[in-house]
Amino acid sequence: MDRKLKAAIIGCGGIAGQKHMPALAKLADKVEMTAFCDILPERAEKAAKEFGVPGARVFASHKALLAEAGPSLDLAHVCTPNKSHAEITVDSLEAGLHVMCEKPMAKTAADARRMAEAARRTGKKLTIGYQSRHRADSRYLKKLVESGALGEIYFAKAHALRRRAVPTWGVFLNEEEQGGGPLIDISTHALDLTLWTMGNHEPAYVMGTIYRKLADQRDTGNAFGEWDPAEFTVEDSAFGFVVMKNGATIILESSWALNTLDTGEAQTTLCGTLAGADMKKGLRINRVEQGVQTTVLPETNAGGVDFFMGETKSPADLEASLWIDAILNGTDVVVKPEEALVVTEILEAIYASARTGQPVYFK
Repeated sequence: MDRKLKAAIIGCGGIAGQKHMPALAKLADKVEMTAFCDILPERAEKAAKEFGVPGARVFASHKALLAEAGPSLDLAHVCTPNKSHAEITVDSLEAGLHVMCEKPMAKTAADARRMAEAARRTGKKLTIGYQSRHRADSRYLKKLVESGALGEIYFAKAHALRRRAVPTWGVFLNEEEQGGGPLIDISTHALDLTLWTMGNHEPAYVMGTIYRKLADQRDTGNAFGEWDPAEFTVEDSAFGFVVMKNGATIILESSWALNTLDTGEAQTTLCGTLAGADMKKGLRINRVEQGVQTTVLPETNAGGVDFFMGETKSPADLEASLWIDAILNGTDVVVKPEEALVVTEILEAIYASARTGQPVYFK
């Protein structure tokens, strides 16, 4: 393709402005943003002025954007609340666009399945914004697992714990719009990272618990300012126990507000028969050498030298670069919709198990 790809940004709020649009702007030799959509027209106008090409068009609904600008577009980035991910993504795929949808894939597993099916049916590319896969430590650990250095991985943890960092803007506290709190918001990154590095996307059954224990408190010291308890309609912490079909166990922990000092998010711990790894204090590999317990600290952040890939791009920039290259070259996307679907299915199963007190089994 000699011409530049033409992209639409659907949802011009925080994640679009902080991640998607700046990353695409750095790929101006390959892609240009020609259409912007937001339910707040002034937000779309601002995005178009800052990131759009001259004459970029602005819309208040994705249906109007697809109807009027769709034929001239190649791809869309969907950066809206979780509830609308499926509708906008399916409509965009059916309009002939490739789609990058921000995480999580959807509010429900049924919606995520509709998205994956639409991608198969239309033959268009669909990927989900799990940029933690593109960190230097994540990619190093993935290669290490693929080399067999950890052996059989039979126990893992997905970490997404904040002490007091409840997002108080947008619709994060709204269950109807988002589908949940920290479990669907931040532990989705940790779970995706864990499943991907393990190379295992086949769950057998799930147990889960969710809590809303701190949401009614005042003077919380929250990093993002005090929240309104009346608007806090989601959980403040959640925990899951996942057994995979091969017998491996994953423990998932997530919180926006929890009385703990053991914080950290978008992290994984892997335990294998030959070695283990964790990201709690930078990437650490533990194993036994010559009969002695050893800990290895790979220099994945040494002076900007990403030694195993020869790249120094940020995760967001690398995500965008690989995504655009997949479209231009007809290659596979890094985050496959079928993989992201499993993440949503497990999260939904944790919510369901928490409501019933019973395990949720997968077919």
